[in-house]
Amino acid sequence: MSQALVRIAAAWLLVLMLAVAGAIVAINVVNNSLASPQQPVREYLDALQKGEGGKALGLLRASVPQSNAAMLDGTALQTATARINSIKYGDAEDRGNNQVMVPIDYTLDGSELRTEFLVERSGTDWLFFHKWALVPGALPVLDVTVVNASEATLNGVPVNMPNGRNSFAVFYPGEYEASLAGEYFSAAPTKATVSGRDVPVPPLNLMTEATDGLKNAVGSKVNEFLDICADTADKQQMLQPDCPFYHTTYNRVIDGTIDWSITEYPAVSIEPFGGRWVVAPLNGKARIQAEQVDLFTGAVTDLDTVHDFSFTTRLDIDADTIKVTPLLSY
Repeated sequence: MSQALVRIAAAWLLVLMLAVAGAIVAINVVNNSLASPQQPVREYLDALQKGEGGKALGLLRASVPQSNAAMLDGTALQTATARINSIKYGDAEDRGNNQVMVPIDYTLDGSELRTEFLVERSGTDWLFFHKWALVPGALPVLDVTVVNASEATLNGVPVNMPNGRNSFAVFYPGEYEASLAGEYFSAAPTKATVSGRDVPVPPLNLMTEATDGLKNAVGSKVNEFLDICADTADKQQMLQPDCPFYHTTYNRVIDGTIDWSITEYPAVSIEPFGGRWVVAPLNGKARIQAEQVDLFTGAVTDLDTVHDFSFTTRLDIDADTIKVTPLLSY
């Protein structure tokens, strides 16, 4: 009987030892996975890629600097992280004071990058399972400027640009692209990569240019003005009309023979200057044809001369209205 009891006790002891060993293994597995320092980083990156800005901000425990919050949620946030691939979580490195650094290596738009997250012990669950949380900090800020415009597009989202500038709080890691694609003004896209909380964020500067649509619209108005000017000069039979072009002569030009025409219309160039858009001086050529009488000999000859001319304009754009005002000096 005693030998049987010993065997039973030994069996129970073995089962108990196996259970304890299994529990230790389970605890270690959980502490190295679901309760590892990498877990809050995984959850944070997952929230970013889903565009869940509120959840991401809570996991990051970050303060938001005084700035525009347009990039902190939804489509803009998803776009910022859409090109993050091949994420590899590194081993936690001790930083003292119950803090560790968790590195991640990844590719962003084809570039290989690394971001480091500082994580701290925040307690335990069920006495055995570690709790980790990201160390609080402030979000980075991305500065954006645009020449002579009060709006732009950032990560596919229209944003206001008071006085041509604005600052946006952004999550990391992420990629942010600014552009301007208006009917009359546009700017080529420019990108900035934000790889860490304390890594300097390069500003995005949009160099706005007049579109071909605006140049063509202004050119059409300029050409219309010159054509009307030439037609009016013909009707009034004037050598020196209220136009950018004129003709002077010592001969007498026979009334009824004067014919003005534009032989070369100006090329339109529109540039920013002093917070406005200005049209560069307009240069063209006008032709006058007529019959003239030499006052000394009385001979009648044909007049056929091409004159260079130049003038400036004032450009006013209000919503969808374009106004071009010629500025003539005599």
